[in-house]
Amino acid sequence: MRPLQISPDTAVKLAEQLNIPLEQLMHMPQHILLQKLAELNASEDKKGSE
Repeated sequence: MRPLQISPDTAVKLAEQLNIPLEQLMHMPQHILLQKLAELNASEDKKGSE
């Protein structure tokens, strides 16, 4: 499996938002990353509506 095709800046920001190590993010399968981003977005939507 090849690493994600994202820029270094994007990778650092995502790792911080998801609270995971950068190396783990880069080797994460794309479908799992998309799932985590969806969960993060849903939790931010709940915070915004409160």
